[in-house]
Amino acid sequence: MMGKIYVIGSQKGGVGKTTSTLNLAYALRKQGKKVLAVDFDSQANLTACYGIENTGELENTIGHLMMAAIEDEKLPAMKKCIRTEDGVDFIPSSIYLSVADAKLRLEMGAEKILSEILDPLREKYDYILIDTCPSLGMLTINALAAADGVIIAVNPQLLAMMGLQDYLRTVTKIRRRINPKLKIAGILMTMCVTRTNLCRTLTEQVTESFQGQIRIFDTRIPHTVKVGESIYYSMPVERYSPKASAGIAYRKFAEELISIEG
Repeated sequence: MMGKIYVIGSQKGGVGKTTSTLNLAYALRKQGKKVLAVDFDSQANLTACYGIENTGELENTIGHLMMAAIEDEKLPAMKKCIRTEDGVDFIPSSIYLSVADAKLRLEMGAEKILSEILDPLREKYDYILIDTCPSLGMLTINALAAADGVIIAVNPQLLAMMGLQDYLRTVTKIRRRINPKLKIAGILMTMCVTRTNLCRTLTEQVTESFQGQIRIFDTRIPHTVKVGESIYYSMPVERYSPKASAGIAYRKFAEELISIEG
């Protein structure tokens, strides 16, 4: 069984995308899966979530792998680039990825570079999760070109419907032109303040708009202060506070993701 590559994507920031990557990776690991998380954002937020403070000083990051691949040089040894935290393997990022991003725009066949780096790792992992930046540039295109599926994080508080159509159009284009196996795994509602009418109304709006076309995951991730606290302490929420509602939700989401593949 070859591992599945998922992009955790969104068309805007502030939807809990990085948090979802961190917590889903941990929850899948707790289900006995081998997981690799890839920080594919030059802001390196996921890397910071894994407790690395001076990301600018890192020498073996996804940016270094991308640059070596762009320049047709020998890639750094993967074991130098892959770190482990809480049983989850991850490839860190740094601002150096923005150098690779600038180079990608001038390259022929630049869409497939990340795919070339990650494909050989599929046999070692059940899941590879890619955390992307919230813009539709060359890096996001690379991530979608490498993936089997995309999990779209949507914050119903942010009138997130507005950018969703653009993101879906991009995914459709990439499926047609570059990566025919790319599927939308589903829409994950994050940061849900379930008590509020607005949250309920917007959740219903998303559900009505896409019912029958795109899966809306049954699991909703609640908005809780425990998530922010756990990030501050560089931990997945379930490890930081085992009874927190968000940690339980991510565990359910991991189970849901595993079950839809079965």
